Amino acid sequence: MIVTMSRYDPSAFPPFAVTVDLVVLTVREHALCALLVRRGEPPFQGYWALPGGFVRPDEGLAEAASRELAEETGLRAHSTPGQGAAGAHLEQLATYGHPQRDPRMRVVSVAHLALAPDLPTPRPGGDASSARWAPVGELLGQTPADGVPLAFDHGKILADGVERARSKIEYSSLATAFCPPEFTVGELRQVYEAVWGVALDPRNFHRKVTGTPGFLVPSGGTTTRQGGRPAQLFKAGGATVLNPPMLRPDS
Repeated sequence: MIVTMSRYDPSAFPPFAVTVDLVVLTVREHALCALLVRRGEPPFQGYWALPGGFVRPDEGLAEAASRELAEETGLRAHSTPGQGAAGAHLEQLATYGHPQRDPRMRVVSVAHLALAPDLPTPRPGGDASSARWAPVGELLGQTPADGVPLAFDHGKILADGVERARSKIEYSSLATAFCPPEFTVGELRQVYEAVWGVALDPRNFHRKVTGTPGFLVPSGGTTTRQGGRPAQLFKAGGATVLNPPMLRPDS
């Protein structure tokens, strides 16, 4: 089959750009936090925004998202839940393409969700003048009357990313992506509490996670980093789907 391009007129289609935006979530001081950067250039100069950037002509979407993640956090990405601190879990979230979402031109953003253990204070890169971790609870409750909203449509993207994380830890082992390679059941419970924004009964939680096949594997060690008696250390098991699932309680 011979394909001809002689009738194709590129001027018939207006050009547009493609970007990747990152919802980077971590748990800091028992709170779910998102990475924000303050824009140092127009548009929305001085506004807080999600990290991201334009997709380069020679790279794919996943490659662009991984590059932006490395530039903003220094982490390499993987796509398998339960990898601990080996890197950051990275998955495609959704595509956002409202014609007026960017005042510069038509820009379509392919957003990605990244999850990682407690991360250090970020350093700004690219056109960002500063960067910080912000508690998700404060960001999702923010309205224009409360203060300056996030740039572009990043408030919507952030809300979608947080809900994706909250729902996925119900039926997958994704919660372990917030944990170091070895962790206690109490530390894992703190992840669930931070992501869901609820308090969980320690005994019931311990029984559920240790009784779910393939979820956790004893590492053979113990720790006293939470104080009190030594606590058993676990590693993420091989299961990616939890059966039965960890149902989210009503907040």
